[in-house]
Amino acid sequence: MPLNDLPWWRWRARLRSALHMLSDPAFQQETWLAGREGFGDVTDAVYRLVEDTWLDRWSAEKYVGTIFRDSGEAAVVDVAVLRVVRILHQVGADAPVSDYLAHHGWPEAVRACREAHVRLAQNDGDDPDAAPRSLEVLRIMTQV
Repeated sequence: MPLNDLPWWRWRARLRSALHMLSDPAFQQETWLAGREGFGDVTDAVYRLVEDTWLDRWSAEKYVGTIFRDSGEAAVVDVAVLRVVRILHQVGADAPVSDYLAHHGWPEAVRACREAHVRLAQNDGDDPDAAPRSLEVLRIMTQV
């Protein structure tokens, strides 16, 4: 399925980008922890996860048919968002990447993000194991 078959596909693209980065421990080590440019940081990824949708305030179920294809997608995204946002509140938005990665709940948050990322990527016909795209590529993809 093409990514732009949903009315709010740009929001889906940004959300998928965040889930992808949050679900990949190797990426987090090699890019965020190493300070590699072009991919933002953990706080940026969390912002993309909730910025347009307010998923930190209400359920993804609200967006079935616009951002999400079905309730299954919404449910796995809700779990991922809750786990990541809880950690954000505990360590602080300005905390270094190492604080997120060292948090006792981080592995579970990564697993939840991976489940959501895989489901959305597969439903869009994309390879969930491809490397995360840079923020510049995301910007280009979401322009019309």
